[in-house]
Amino acid sequence: MVHRPARALPFAWRARVGVVVTAVVVLATGCAIAGASHSSIAPPPQQLGAESVVFPSGSGSLIHAWLSRGRVGAGAVLLLHGVGANRAAMLGRAQFLHNDGFTVLAPDFQAHGESPGEHVTFGARESLDAAAAMAYLREIMPAERVGVIGVSMGGAATLLGPGPISANAFVLESVYPTIRQAVSDRLATWFGPFSGIGRWFTSPVIGIVGSEIGVSENDLQPISRIGSIGAPLLLISGTDDRYTPLAEAESLYAHAPARKSFWAVVGAGHEDLHDYVRSEYERRVGGFLARCLRASVVGQPNDPC
Repeated sequence: MVHRPARALPFAWRARVGVVVTAVVVLATGCAIAGASHSSIAPPPQQLGAESVVFPSGSGSLIHAWLSRGRVGAGAVLLLHGVGANRAAMLGRAQFLHNDGFTVLAPDFQAHGESPGEHVTFGARESLDAAAAMAYLREIMPAERVGVIGVSMGGAATLLGPGPISANAFVLESVYPTIRQAVSDRLATWFGPFSGIGRWFTSPVIGIVGSEIGVSENDLQPISRIGSIGAPLLLISGTDDRYTPLAEAESLYAHAPARKSFWAVVGAGHEDLHDYVRSEYERRVGGFLARCLRASVVGQPNDPC
């Protein structure tokens, strides 16, 4: 029996296979990054002294949160988690701030944790949740100055939609400047040695995800909104962050108004920066918030507060 070598597919068929593979990759990626991230949240540790609260948001969701009351006059801090996470991801920050006397509110964004919602919107609808959380915190603590720590999407949510929110101090960590850069960087990372090919999918993914969640690319441009913040800013980024490279964080920082400072965390990627450099984080961030939110604390000569 004579065995003949398999014939290569004609170019037209190879092109069709390529189109199908591309479509599958784009659709799968879009579904993965825009899907809701619901989960049950375990009770907070007793030492946090937190109560569970619920309040409505303009996003249409009922926002579930932890509220930990602090000392009168010590200031309050809103903690906003990143994409795919929930309030439990902010537990370390909540605990050290509570130990230092701050009142802390840590919500689950819509479509995250225990807050209802169908799609993650990368800061668009979540900006309405951030505004609702700030309004709630100011209502129950009307005499306190309020700061915010926003991580990744949480930082974007402080700036987008009806924002920037009305905080007295901003700590923004690992925040993307534009959704196009965020998607491109993630695709490049996920494709590893084929990062250049991964970036080719940026426009199709943005188009498909935007259509699915009802949010346009123009709605997701933190770099165009950061110049409107009306309070001191501490912007933080890891030097090895592949999802939001240092150069992109620096470009976001350049668009912020005066009364700002930048901290590049050496060796850190797109990760929990509090966990990565706990002692230094608590010294820098805790000190910044104390100086901005407490009249009794005197800032240094070059401090943004």
